[in-house]
Amino acid sequence: MAAPDLYKEIQANMDATNYKTAIDRLNTLQARFPFDDFGTQAQIDLIYANYMNQDFEAAVDAADRFIREHPRHPDVDYAYYMKGVAFFDSDVEFLHRWFGHDNFQRDPANSQKSFEAFGLMLERFPDSRYAGDARQRMVFLRERLADFDWQAADWYMRRGAWVSALQRSYSIIQHYPQTPRTEDALQIMYSCYKKLGLDDLAASTQQLLETNYPGAPLDYTPRGPV
Repeated sequence: MAAPDLYKEIQANMDATNYKTAIDRLNTLQARFPFDDFGTQAQIDLIYANYMNQDFEAAVDAADRFIREHPRHPDVDYAYYMKGVAFFDSDVEFLHRWFGHDNFQRDPANSQKSFEAFGLMLERFPDSRYAGDARQRMVFLRERLADFDWQAADWYMRRGAWVSALQRSYSIIQHYPQTPRTEDALQIMYSCYKKLGLDDLAASTQQLLETNYPGAPLDYTPRGPV
């Protein structure tokens, strides 16, 4: 079958949401015509087809392959974007399927990968048509990742592990500033510095707290059971 005819059938499969068949035929198309426009388009379409088939790992693999083989293609920003989306949705899908809501105690490895993929896309293609959506997703991811570090810091605080709590709260300040957990992080840092006898650092943290959160308590109160 000629490439245009095969691609026409693939489009019909996609329109009918028959993604499994579309994926099989896209793999055939790119294998038969690896060096023409149809083979290249098949690689792009495989990213989307695998994503829609909820095979997020395969979507990431297809995106990575396209980025590796076509780094200067005019649609390579799409591959970066879809890589971020696949990691994003794989994490959110798991959370809602098993917990019915966001559970920030779960390891956010895929959220971190999604955040990094979107960040790289925006760094390389700041004017991409996907930039707006990527930025909005990064806001959500930044807060999720900050929440995870806060959960860990709170756990360490309840157990008197001041250095570990300090490291987690500092991660929020360093990597996820201007999130709702910033105030908690500064309070944890102040409390840990006081416990560790680092009065100069406690004083500088106090100044940051009073400047950015006037009237807020200095000491952190753990939120959960020991």
